[in-house]
Amino acid sequence: MRSHRSLPALVSLRAFEAAARRLSFSLAGEELFVTQSAISHHIQRLETELGVVLFERRTRAVALTPAGQAYYQRVHAAFELLRQGTEAIRAPATERRVLKVGLLASFATRWLAPRLPDFAAAHPEIDLQLLPDIGLADVAGGEVDVAIRYGRGTWPGVRARRLMSERLSVVCAPALVAGKRRARTPDDLLRYPLLASHTKHPFEWDAWARRFGLDLGRAQTVRLHDYNIVVEAALAGQGLAMGRHRMIAAQLASGALVQALPGAVLEDARIGWWFISPRGKANDTAQAFHAWLADAAASD
Repeated sequence: MRSHRSLPALVSLRAFEAAARRLSFSLAGEELFVTQSAISHHIQRLETELGVVLFERRTRAVALTPAGQAYYQRVHAAFELLRQGTEAIRAPATERRVLKVGLLASFATRWLAPRLPDFAAAHPEIDLQLLPDIGLADVAGGEVDVAIRYGRGTWPGVRARRLMSERLSVVCAPALVAGKRRARTPDDLLRYPLLASHTKHPFEWDAWARRFGLDLGRAQTVRLHDYNIVVEAALAGQGLAMGRHRMIAAQLASGALVQALPGAVLEDARIGWWFISPRGKANDTAQAFHAWLADAAASD
């Protein structure tokens, strides 16, 4: 039986395989992150050990000798087997999992997107596919794997777990209610258009009005496609919006939006953001995303 010591050094074989494949000592050096002279040294050492010349050295190039060509075919095949074996053993550890998430565009842009780098760092094996839509994605039917919905958690046919409650108050651009135009009672709000996002089951303005005694029968309501547009319209002074404090925290902090009726904040534990999954036990990927969301929401 031959001794393993009869094999040339692996580093010399790597240098030879790269140089023979590229037919260039300098390109082989770039590939292996060593100098051209280091490649030349390893090949000279290999030629001495084997007792054959592997390359013809020319002025501006190198070429394989017949012995070098024959040896390259075997060495290259061996390295290909090593590469394939390495990729095969790595595959289970690096296999990526895809999770399709249905959600509102406003939640995606105003709350989730700034936090996604943290999720990617914590779960590099999971690829999130965010599918924003103002409609309710069909979780039970498999249109998405999970969803994040806004409301009271009363959707049929799915499992709903609350992530975080919302705080609601009427907000607007400061100039809209400055000076004598400042609202003193809920009824004063009816001087202005009430901005609302499109939804099959609107509830925010109704819930807030019931809590603070406002009759919406005389209200001029402007329905916009998406909550992002509602916020932009409010910032532009076009009316009053129902402020979801989780979504507009930055605008409230900067003063770009103010409460039209300070202190009139609706806090209802049932109103908020919910994690929606199919009934039954969620898979490991969905569970990991839910756990991360719950932690992020708790620290918000």
